[in-house]
Amino acid sequence: MPRDIKVSLGDNVLQRGCVLKDDVVMGRLYGNKDGPVIVVMGGISASRFIADGGRLNRGWWSTLVRGGGPIDLNTFQVIGMDFAPAVESDNRPDSITTHDQAARLKALLDAQGISKVAAIIGSSYGGMTALAFAHDYPDAVGQLCVIGAAHKPYPIGVAWRGIQRRAVRLGIEAGRPKEGMKLARELAMTTYRTAEEFADRFALEETATSPSKFDICDYLGSRGDAFAELMDAERFLALSESIDLHRVEPEAITTPTLLMSAISDQLAPLTDMRELRDRLGGPSELFTFTSLYGHDAFLKEYDAMSPRLAEFCGGLV
Repeated sequence: MPRDIKVSLGDNVLQRGCVLKDDVVMGRLYGNKDGPVIVVMGGISASRFIADGGRLNRGWWSTLVRGGGPIDLNTFQVIGMDFAPAVESDNRPDSITTHDQAARLKALLDAQGISKVAAIIGSSYGGMTALAFAHDYPDAVGQLCVIGAAHKPYPIGVAWRGIQRRAVRLGIEAGRPKEGMKLARELAMTTYRTAEEFADRFALEETATSPSKFDICDYLGSRGDAFAELMDAERFLALSESIDLHRVEPEAITTPTLLMSAISDQLAPLTDMRELRDRLGGPSELFTFTSLYGHDAFLKEYDAMSPRLAEFCGGLV
């Protein structure tokens, strides 16, 4: 059965000098307790609940992380982790980096007596954190699989996220933080997905007459509402900025690395993924696949990713 684990770090002094008060790192264990350990991390909306099924169905990657699946819980012990700042906490640091998140993961592993994991599989922000971990703790990880994340943010992505944060701050100043969050998420969805998907999916039918609304706008609004209920404004601001602060020196990462990329990804484009592959200090491979879903492909294109993930995990045994 899955079980939660945690370690308390007290007042955690972060990379840029601010303090995360009463920092508690929450993780969750799945699978074979005697098997090789794989850490799995997702985007800023993900959590430690990777493979939980049942009525709540809150396992965000349970299609891939399951008994008999590509990341086989009969073979491996899998660890998920919550990114800081915690959902349950009122503590919001002025700034947090992927290197801070990597240090928190290291503390969680140390508390469990795990000196080295077989692999870290990270998607989006989790992929950035995986790269930071391998950069800072090269002896603590055997292999990396990084999906939709590079060694630095892409400039247009920084611009888009900057607009999102300004929308959220305007909402906070107006006393309507959820409205700000909703607008930020609506814009974000247009960067996560592709123009081709939206053209294929929406007919631009009017759904109201005064003022005019369209089906695509209704969809984005529903996604914005859902996100605003799950993510508070201050936590979003910290994690969004953390993406833009992300930097690693690829040449310093000697861990064997599999990179995976949807060709349509606007936030971690193929040019940056190729540069990362070519600059990494250890063995590296770039696996690409096509998708209408852009950056969100890691949450959608299970059929495209499963064989290569299964092969990657097979090499860990």
